[in-house]
Amino acid sequence: MARAQFDREEVIQKSIKLFWQNGYSSSSMQRVVKTTGLKPGSIYLAFGNKKGLYREALELYTEIGKGQIRTILETAPTVCEGICLILEKMVQDSSKKNYCSCFLIKTQLELAAEETELYHFATDKMGELESLYQSYLEKEYGTGVGRRRAASLMLHIYGVRVYSYQRGSAERMREGLREGLPWLPWR
Repeated sequence: MARAQFDREEVIQKSIKLFWQNGYSSSSMQRVVKTTGLKPGSIYLAFGNKKGLYREALELYTEIGKGQIRTILETAPTVCEGICLILEKMVQDSSKKNYCSCFLIKTQLELAAEETELYHFATDKMGELESLYQSYLEKEYGTGVGRRRAASLMLHIYGVRVYSYQRGSAERMREGLREGLPWLPWR
């Protein structure tokens, strides 16, 4: 059997961009082939099918996101100041011209009615992000408060990611975050 002759991570990165912008359903196999530069047989051999590639794209996207969160939270003066930096970046990103929101949330919204395996996978990945925030917040506040604040933070992150589609709403988002998360050290 032939072995894959391509950079797997590069193919997944290209696929993230395609799926993130177009969603699962609107990313036909022809588009996947064109975007990745691979032949259909190579995609099927390496990933099983489009769903397998999509799943790996969600996985890599999550791992990159978790790495970015860790870096910010570990280098900020405090965990809460790091969270403020993360939220401010989300608000700033939301006003960019080609903003695509969050790949995981977009997947959940697209596939919610069907509750497919990919929907549950994206939901689990969002749970991993919440657990990551919770682990940092528990160091600051203990188990109960850390868990509740992580849940509150995730609700606000979902809100920012969805509300961002209302252009010109950056200052309103900042006001809402300050109001809803008063325990953070806003500047």
